[in-house]
Order: sequence, then C-alpha cells, then structure tokens
Amino acid sequence: LGLPLIHISFKYRPDRGPVVAKGIIAIGQFAVGVVTIAQFGIGIICVAQFALAAYALAQFAAAYSLVAQFGLFLDKGTGLFVMSLADLVSKLFQM
Repeated sequence: LGLPLIHISFKYRPDRGPVVAKGIIAIGQFAVGVVTIAQFGIGIICVAQFALAAYALAQFAAAYSLVAQFGLFLDKGTGLFVMSLADLVSKLFQM
C-alpha cells in the first residue's frame, strides 16, 4: 500500500505544522493507519482522544463500533454519552 509497517511521529515542521504519522501501525499526536494510537486518529482500530474509526476506544469518537465517553456509532457502542447515528437522525427529524 506504500505505507510503512510502523510510523511514529511527534514532531512539527519548521512552519509549526504537525507531521502526521501514516502507516499500518501509526503512533503520534496526529495519526492515520490501520491500527492507530494518537491524540487525533483515523483508522480501522483506533485508540485516541478524538477518533474516526471502524472500531474505536476514545474520549470522543465516531465509529462503526466503539467504547467512548462521547460518541456516535453505527452498530454497537458503550460509554457515558453514546448514541447510534440512526437514533440521532430520528430525533433530529422529530423536531
């Protein structure tokens, strides 16, 4: 796929832009990969503070299935303020 097996990045460019970790296993403040460990992460399996994933363990997440403090899910979800996307859409159209 043109991605490294593991990419770990916590650095910034000289213009203060973050370097995003991109790899099969991506670890960093910002990361994109199959397995992602990050503050802001996108991936298939994601452990992050803010996550967009198929399966997520996060504080804030949108995922197919998740465990989160705040989240939107398609199939299954567990957490403090977690709601399925279908329930959210139905509540919005009831108003």
